[in-house]
Amino acid sequence: MAYFFQILISGLLVGCIYAMAALGFTIVFNATRVINFANGEFLMLGGMATAALAISGSGTFPPLVAVVIAVIATTLVGVAMHALAFNKAKSRDLHMLVMLTIGLTLMIRGGASLVFGRDVHFVDDFGFFSTVVLGGVFIPSQGVWIALSLAAVGAALWFLFNRTTIGRAMQAASMEPRAAALCGIEPRTMAMLAFAIAGCIGGFAGALLAPITPPFYENGIMLGLKGFAGAIAGGLGNPLGAVLGGILIGVIESASAGYGASGYKDAISFLLLVVVLIVRPSGLLGKAAVNRV
Repeated sequence: MAYFFQILISGLLVGCIYAMAALGFTIVFNATRVINFANGEFLMLGGMATAALAISGSGTFPPLVAVVIAVIATTLVGVAMHALAFNKAKSRDLHMLVMLTIGLTLMIRGGASLVFGRDVHFVDDFGFFSTVVLGGVFIPSQGVWIALSLAAVGAALWFLFNRTTIGRAMQAASMEPRAAALCGIEPRTMAMLAFAIAGCIGGFAGALLAPITPPFYENGIMLGLKGFAGAIAGGLGNPLGAVLGGILIGVIESASAGYGASGYKDAISFLLLVVVLIVRPSGLLGKAAVNRV
């Protein structure tokens, strides 16, 4: 029984990271109706920047200070992505914009390999919290950071979209861009803010993951795919569904590795996505779209 709960805890913790990646997809999609396939690179950049600033023996910043700097940097990358690419695109065709995000993914990955190098980096735990042991089940110190961070991010997003004028303006611009513009809300500004928030959350998630999975410049594609799978499984556009889908992907992945073969964990987690799309295309918490003709 302890083994089962250990696998469950491991899945929940990695699922929290996938959930934050899924939130990045959801926020940008709600603001622009575009799936940003470069979202996984935010996590990669957050982890690589944290490692570069706080790696043992060569870093000059404490881990938490390195995390703050890394998050600010990825937030600026998100802003630059919108300002220099999306905002300058001549065509507003959604398919073209999706292809643009794929091109940005390759560009960011190549840039990261030049700036941070192609070596695997190791980062120490953030500390402060002690390892929790309950009935033979271990919750590592970094796992406590991850769980609390997802709760804080979720609460912050709920407050932003339900209790602030900016959050409501973002929702208005995503639902009815033309009507929002007539009310004095600039949709492109709201979209840039969405990219900034996605970059911030992604960089934070990547920094949290760095002590568990050594950052590497090619990690972004798989983290992005897991986040995308979580967003789709939960219901694309639904923040709560993104969290649920990300955690579900993490638990299924951990269970398949613990009770089967670790080499198949990625295939099984994506098989879950296929099953959800076949059985419930709108996702677990998504609503079926109805078009009146």
